[in-house]
Amino acid sequence: MKGKAIYVGTEIATPMEKLWEYTQNPTLHTEWDIRFTEILYLPKEDDAPQRFLYRTKMGFGWEIAGEGEAVGDLYQNSGERVSSLKFWTDNPLSLIRVGRGYWKYTPCGGSIRFETQYDYEPRFGLLGRLLDGYVFRPLMGWATAWSFDALKIWLEKGLHPKQLLRHAVVYWIVCLLFSFVWVYQGVVPKLLSMHPKELYMMHALFGEIANTSLLRVIGICEVLFGLIWLVPFNKRRLFVLHAMMLGILTISAVVVDTTSIIHPFNPIVFNISLLATSLIGFLCAHNLPRAANCKRSRRE
Repeated sequence: MKGKAIYVGTEIATPMEKLWEYTQNPTLHTEWDIRFTEILYLPKEDDAPQRFLYRTKMGFGWEIAGEGEAVGDLYQNSGERVSSLKFWTDNPLSLIRVGRGYWKYTPCGGSIRFETQYDYEPRFGLLGRLLDGYVFRPLMGWATAWSFDALKIWLEKGLHPKQLLRHAVVYWIVCLLFSFVWVYQGVVPKLLSMHPKELYMMHALFGEIANTSLLRVIGICEVLFGLIWLVPFNKRRLFVLHAMMLGILTISAVVVDTTSIIHPFNPIVFNISLLATSLIGFLCAHNLPRAANCKRSRRE
């Protein structure tokens, strides 16, 4: 296996038995792990590994199905547990041919250090290895870490991962909307067209220092502000700042041109709509799972 093994670790303040149940019970497992849609345990023979089937739906009627087996071990002296995994699939849609890994549960004071490391052999030769190294493997690492953080929030705060996933989708829709709005406002009316209305408002606000160069600077600042919305960090404070900016911009627009309030899609309607959307983003950003909250390199 040529790629770098995927490692994810986090600490969860929960009893060992509860964490074991939420990760080993296939019904509960699929509630928090976004990599799988369904996991089904097969009948188990005495000391044989636990065989299972897994399925991941990709949309448009496409899905990837495979098989695996797991063996759980308990180390009495330390209280540590390890679940060893092997998985494989013949599905031609899957980049993974066969893989192996483990889940490790280590008591750590009042919490459990929950870790996984796994690797796999990609199919499709050189093309598959390139696609895996630059796209699929980083995506799998991110999905694993996001899922671990969702599990942590579920066990520690009682917020269901499906609810968190909906919040995450709404959150990023809002971020993409704000990115589009600010980049468009910076590029089209300021950098490309130098719209007369923009020049008029700038002269009314800044007086004699207003010129096309200043308008370009403002346009560039708006583009940069729009790009910030695409950076993956918790944006709760940015939503608050954004709401304050919209309030100031609304007042400024009305002061400069009081007749604008009777225009269709005027600054009051537009900015208040964005302000309300900021509130939605702010609320959805609370307790949002983040892959960055997990460790991504194995401690020695």
